[in-house]
Formats: sequence, structure tokens, C-alpha cells
Amino acid sequence: MNHAVIQQKETRTNHNSELAGIFHRMASCYRYKGKEERFRALAYEGASRTMNNLKEDISVYATDVQSLDKLSGIGESIGEKIMEFLKTGKIKTYEKLRKEVPQDLLDLMDINGFGPATIKTLHEELKVDNRDTLIAAIQEGKIEKLKGFGPRKIENMKRGLKLFKESRERMLLSEALIAGNEILDIVLKIPGVKKAALAGSLRRKKETIGDIDIITTAERSNWKKVIAGFISIPQCDKVLAKGETKASILLIKNHTQVDLRLVNDHEYGSALLYFTGSKEHNIQLRLMAKEKGWKLNEYGLLDEKTDTLLAGKTEEEVYHCLGLQFIPPELREDRGEIEMAMKRKLPELIEIKDIKGDMQMHSTWSDGSEEIEAIALYIMKEFPQYEYIIMTDHSPSERIAGGLKPAEFRKQFVEIDRVNKKIGKELVKKGTEVDILADGSLDLPDDLLEEFDWVVASIHTGFNKDNTERLLKACEHPSVHCIGHPSGRLIGRREPYPVDWRKLFEKAAATGTAIEINAQPERLDLKDDLVKDAIDKGIIITISTDSHALTQFHNMQLGVDVAKRGWCSKGEILNTNSWKVVKQFRENKEKKHAFKISILSLLSD
Repeated sequence: MNHAVIQQKETRTNHNSELAGIFHRMASCYRYKGKEERFRALAYEGASRTMNNLKEDISVYATDVQSLDKLSGIGESIGEKIMEFLKTGKIKTYEKLRKEVPQDLLDLMDINGFGPATIKTLHEELKVDNRDTLIAAIQEGKIEKLKGFGPRKIENMKRGLKLFKESRERMLLSEALIAGNEILDIVLKIPGVKKAALAGSLRRKKETIGDIDIITTAERSNWKKVIAGFISIPQCDKVLAKGETKASILLIKNHTQVDLRLVNDHEYGSALLYFTGSKEHNIQLRLMAKEKGWKLNEYGLLDEKTDTLLAGKTEEEVYHCLGLQFIPPELREDRGEIEMAMKRKLPELIEIKDIKGDMQMHSTWSDGSEEIEAIALYIMKEFPQYEYIIMTDHSPSERIAGGLKPAEFRKQFVEIDRVNKKIGKELVKKGTEVDILADGSLDLPDDLLEEFDWVVASIHTGFNKDNTERLLKACEHPSVHCIGHPSGRLIGRREPYPVDWRKLFEKAAATGTAIEINAQPERLDLKDDLVKDAIDKGIIITISTDSHALTQFHNMQLGVDVAKRGWCSKGEILNTNSWKVVKQFRENKEKKHAFKISILSLLSD
């Protein structure tokens, strides 16, 4: 790839990401200032989302302030600030705000356990102005003397600080894949490189990634040139190490470490296997090799006595020599995959090509950035294999998200019918993401819920308490077809709320309720180990992008990655099927409920 092209691409992307970051921080500043600035905070948070979701650089849209009005969430005032930024590289209002609030504490407001009022009190009462002084205040017992800061709140703050630290040390899978694949593409174009692949936890698709590993093979005579080419890429901020077989750099963006390892052709498979991990998986493989009188390391599978190379060119060769079925990287976590591979009983894992529809998304009717028609046209172009998409805008209690009242849903039904007629196919289905309220009841009347093609029930409040009973009650409702983002977590920002997963899975199985894998990068909820527990209980899984913008529909791959780590085959995922099968699933739940009611009425007689 041409280095000038790379730099130009980074500049175009930076306009959007820089503005998104500025608007998010402006929103945080206004949140800090108090309730009287609430609407400004909401406006700038909306503008931040718009910036993040744009397909083109903002400069493409910004011919003048009026042209920006067409973008969702961009009014005249924010439009003027965008134009100011594009001309000067700064926004005066933001520069002024930065001096009025403690900038080093703002990021903590996104973490569970903190909020604007908490941050403001700590700053004003204890002069806390960064994470270090906050930790010191906790350790010295100063915070517990403040009114409203009891043991439970302080414990929540400690957990929040731990999450904050972890979020700074590790990238989300989505970010790591973008960075990793970009560097991998460049490495593959370095003269002399034959093969190269991502390794480590990124290849295993773990939800967060510490650093990026790349395994490369080239002729020995070219190794010096390959190392030199790698450390000179434009994304490199700093060279950490440079040797004959390995180099490490820090990227300009996010200061992520990337390690490049050079190996011989005959070592490529064993090196890829070794550096992909996990450590626990590799230990089990080495023990197997030792029992046979062999040794396994990054250089190959070798006879321990003679040092003869038995396998190493490919991973498949190594697994075969050990008497194992090939184990996909996503399963290499020492969770029973080796035992199943010995029996040749590993599942055939789901692939992105198997997906036939998206089960949750949002439009401008609630908090999405696109009209239903624009979404439908985009899906037809980008995902021609999709047979259906389900529009699941929010219910009324989600006021910040612009939740719809019953009458508004019925108007949306008319709009969906119009769009389907215009595009000439029944692509868009009528759904909702209905709130599960504090008592487990739903945020919409039963007669309306019965009219939807698909109902996802989710929790959006009460994250600090055990929500098992709320979820169980939702499963029992005849019109709830799926539980959305069931743990409520936001990776690095909010811990999952307590749930008795055994009870929930048993109830979901008994009532015929699906459980969602939400593919939003910061959610990836249900977590992979819980996905495996769920399918072992016979629960059907859906994979949804929960898209609020067109760019987010491509997150479906992240959801598929979670499903693969959870051992899911095509048969365990509902939306690998036609709409006819989805309808049958829905009807089966309704029949189960009706049968239960009839049995109960007979017993009462």
C-alpha cells in the first residue's frame, strides 16, 4: 500500500474521530456543570454519535452550515462549530470549557460507579483532579467522610476504577481488528514477505486485546529488509525493539504494541500455533507431545531423542500428527476442545455467510441515525444474502433514546409497509426492543406486543441489583421472543448486573425464549462462556447488531466471533434460518404459553 495513501486515509478518518471525541468531551463538560446544561449535553452526545457513524469524512458534507443540517443531530450551532474546526483545527467553546472543568476526571463519568454529581463533589470538596489523587483520597479514608459516600458507593467506585484501568490497558476487539488488519496488509506488501498472519488473543477473537502479534515467513536472506520495512511504516510512533527475528513497535494511534516475528517456512505453522495460544491450550498440546516422546514448541513438533522435525509447516499438520482434529483458533481456551478433537467431535462452527437476517436495529424513529428506507436500501446493497431485518425501536420509557408510544409504533407499521412495497420485497419486519421495567412487566400493552413480528425485551435501568427475577418474568411473557443484551455490561465501563444464569437458561429453555448475542463492540453480550452454557441447555441464540447507524451493520462479524468462541454451530443460531423458520419459532413459544395456560385452567377446575 502506498504510504501517502495510508496517511491520506488516516487524515480523512481523523476529522470524524477527532470531532466525535471533542463533542463527547463537550457533552461530559456540560454533564459536569449540572442539570441546567442537560439538553446541551444530550445534543453534543448525539453529535458525537453522528460523527462516529458517518461513512464519509465530515468535510464531504460540510460545504456550508446549511448543508450540515441534513445530518442527524447536527443543528445550526453545532454545524458552525464543525465549520470552525475544519477551518482552524479548534473549537473556541471547547477550549473555554476545558478550563472550567477537571479534564482528567471526565473520562470517569463514563464508568459505572461515577457520575457528574460524584465527580463534582470530589473535585470541589477534596480537590481531587485526576485518577491518582482520587485513589489517594480513597486509600486515606477521606472520601468516606463525605455525605452520601457510604461503603457500598465507595466499593462501586473501586470497581469502576479497576474497569477504567483495564479499559486503558486493553483495546476492544473491534478496534484491535481494524488496527491489526491494517498493519497486516502493510506487512504482506513488504518486499520478501511470503506469508503473514495475525496471532495471539486477537486471532482467537477475545473481547479485549492487549497487543498485536504477527507471524511472518520470508527467505532468510530477506529477513533484515523485512524488519527494516516493518519498523519504518508510517503508523509507527516508536521502535521498542529490533532484532534479527523480531521487532516491536508502538503505533501512533492508541500506543498499541505490535510484535512481528520472522520464522522459516517449515516453522510457520508451529509458530502460528504457539503464538496464537492460549497458554493453557498450548500446555495441553505439549503434554500430549511429551507422552509420545516428542516435544512441541514454536519451532515445530520434534522427536525428543533425534530432534527430527515431525510437523511444523502448517497448524493442520501439527494437529494431525498429534492425532487431533484441527481446532479453530476461537476454541483454543482449554475448555474441553482437545478432548473433543481427540474424538473428532468438534462442532462445525457458524460462519458469517450463514447469517440470513439481523434481529435488532434502530432508526430515526427512536435513537438511530437513519430512516427505515435508507436502512433497507443499504442492507439490500451491502448484505444481499439477508432475507429479513427487524426494526426494533425503543419503547416509551427510554425517553433519552426517543422511545415510541403505542400510537407511534402503529404509524411506524404503515411506514414499514410503504418501504417494503417500494423496494418490492418483505424485507423489513415489525419489531421492538421493549423495556423490562423494575417489576418485570413490559413497557408496552399486551395487545400491541401481539402485533409485532418480533419482540426483544431488554433491561436499561437498575444495573446495580440482581435482575434475575425481571428476566425470568420477561421470558414468561407470551409475546417476548428474545432477551436482549442479557447481562447489561459495557466492556471497560460497566460490569454485568448480577443474574442467576442457571435459572435464566432453564426458564428460557422451558418457555422457548431466545437469548441474544449483541454484536455492539462495547457489549458483545452474551459473553462467550455463557453462550456455551446456554446452547448446552438447548437455548436458541440470535445474533443482532443493535445498529444505530449504517456502519454498525458490519459488526455482525463480531457477533459471529462470539458465537464461535461459544462453540455455536449454524443450527444453534436462529437467524441462520429463513423467516419462515423464525415465524415457526415465534409461534411455538405462543403455543407453549397457551398450552401452559390451558393446563393451569384445567388444574384450577
